[in-house]
Amino acid sequence: MAFCRDPASELRDYLCYLVDMGWDQVFVSRVAQKDRPIPSAKLTAIREEIGDCRRCPLSSGRKTIVFGEGSPEARLMFVGEGPGADEDREGRPFVGRAGQLLNRMINAMGLDRSQVYIANVVKCRPPGNRDPEPVEIQTCLPFLQAQINVISPEVIVGLGRIAVGSLLGRKISLTKTRGSFYYVNGIPFMPTYHPSFLLRKEPERKWKAEAWEDLKKVMAQLDLPVDGRGDSK
Repeated sequence: MAFCRDPASELRDYLCYLVDMGWDQVFVSRVAQKDRPIPSAKLTAIREEIGDCRRCPLSSGRKTIVFGEGSPEARLMFVGEGPGADEDREGRPFVGRAGQLLNRMINAMGLDRSQVYIANVVKCRPPGNRDPEPVEIQTCLPFLQAQINVISPEVIVGLGRIAVGSLLGRKISLTKTRGSFYYVNGIPFMPTYHPSFLLRKEPERKWKAEAWEDLKKVMAQLDLPVDGRGDSK
């Protein structure tokens, strides 16, 4: 049976060995650390690979490619469906009414928008805000997967049916899927309602209450205090 030692113990024993051999200094090269691409540089490389994308039909009607924004070292990542009119105009994800609600949800978790990362499954606006077609999702999904790999968040929150189904790789019923953790790229993944859905259902408080329960589970996963925070109104 293999026996795995604590790496710290192995390092200590090795350094003791060097001392016994007469070494009094150990030099460690920093070249490898300097040459290692930092997350922001890797995200820039993904954006450059996308370029002025013409890979699917969505490119013909867009004004702007909405890549994503936030901390490249975020512990928490939100993934939505695709840009709307406001996002297409500004080139930023979640800046309209749904984005304002998402900001309040993030703040209710005790975080700031700048501390998380926000992206979408597709990076160009579907005409009339229709659902993205399967070919459009499959064309754009590798770029989202690359963003997830670079950021390597501790938790991903999927916002809405399209985002959740795309990342899980199957059709889903959001009402049956939300509230439980799944795994995407080995990362805990929490499905919940899209902010635009919550806005449409605003008179029915139960939907926001369910979304808040989902976010509280995310907070627990991240060891964030809940202690009676607001319900992301």
